[in-house]
Amino acid sequence: MTLKNAINFFESLEAETNRKSEKKVYQEFVQIITSLQKKDLPESDIQSIETELDNFNLKSNSVNRKKYYKKAINDFKKYLKDAFSLTTKGYYTTLYGGLGLVFGLLFGVAILSNLERSIGVSLGLIGGMVIGSLMGRGKDAQAKISGKML
Repeated sequence: MTLKNAINFFESLEAETNRKSEKKVYQEFVQIITSLQKKDLPESDIQSIETELDNFNLKSNSVNRKKYYKKAINDFKKYLKDAFSLTTKGYYTTLYGGLGLVFGLLFGVAILSNLERSIGVSLGLIGGMVIGSLMGRGKDAQAKISGKML
């Protein structure tokens, strides 16, 4: 499936449905494929991406289309990340924010426990999330500057 065919396919699926959540999935697919077209990728990379789109068997009629295409888009993002180091907007912010929550919780329990426990945990969670999100935003900015963001 070529990139243009994929865009046309998802736009037709978007026109068929009335469900807002399903439309978001199709719009996300269209946005990713459109940004791939705008990048100056070598022909071999484009063929590799088109082969991967074929492997997802997108034109199959599944019972729960939203769930099927949501899984396909997550697999496609993973493929783009692994093969070409391409990430979507906010990828690192989300990743580092989650890690910040985990380490903030540990910090709040271990270090800030001499405060009242709930205050220590709360401060640790908030601090970890803020620091993680800031680090993630920095990493997202680096990816955007280097042209690795979709």
